[in-house]
Amino acid sequence: MTLSTPDIPEDDEPQSILAHLVELRQRLMWCCLILLTCFVAAFFFASHLYNFLAHPLAEILLERQTDGGQNPRMIFTSLTEPFFAHVKVAFFFALFVSTPVILTQIWLFIAPGLYRKERKAVAPFLIASPLLFLLGAWLVWQLILPLAWRFFLQFENPGGAGTLPIELEAKVGEYLTLTMQLIFAFGLAFQLPVLMTLLVRAGILTADALAERRRWAILGAFVFAAVFTPPDPVSQLSLAVPLVLLYEISIRAARYIERRHSRNQT
Repeated sequence: MTLSTPDIPEDDEPQSILAHLVELRQRLMWCCLILLTCFVAAFFFASHLYNFLAHPLAEILLERQTDGGQNPRMIFTSLTEPFFAHVKVAFFFALFVSTPVILTQIWLFIAPGLYRKERKAVAPFLIASPLLFLLGAWLVWQLILPLAWRFFLQFENPGGAGTLPIELEAKVGEYLTLTMQLIFAFGLAFQLPVLMTLLVRAGILTADALAERRRWAILGAFVFAAVFTPPDPVSQLSLAVPLVLLYEISIRAARYIERRHSRNQT
């Protein structure tokens, strides 16, 4: 009679280092091919994608437009700026779309060397990670960007007799850089529950340890927000507050994982 061994990797046949390197090269080639394909496709629609990113600011400017006033616009001060703006937008969306495929290729490379329990533990996080990044990006585009742009536009000054007006003339490159920086920062910040729960599953952290370090986590959230957002209180608070809430969610998730683990052992 043969005994089942659920704790050994299903693919337990030894492979040479050369075989692993060949497989790694194939996986990397597939990742590069997918990224390049998405980039080429996105480049043809770069104007539409740019309009999508500029929509929060355009909507606010159109609301503020007075009858007979100048139409809202964006400017560029370098001949090459529009072209590189298209390249930047295309690469951003290509990376955004191809990330699930890249994660799948990474998973297919490392999964054969994992135990069955480890696969079951890691697989849900591969699904949750892109969804949380998408949630963070949606939060930026839907809520944070309109709030931030309205805050900045409050400092416009129409001017008067003997004074010069202060009006917005947004540059294409600067706007795209700021917008994509905020999307990336929020998407990265929303990975906090995934990271924390993985560390708890691995036994590196505990729920009590996370709770004891709450003060340092709050400080770290504000430092992270100060580094990855513009130097204004609205943007920093808009990122720091969700980070603190995500940290609290991570503590609750860690306690749930520990209770579940203790029930399985009894």
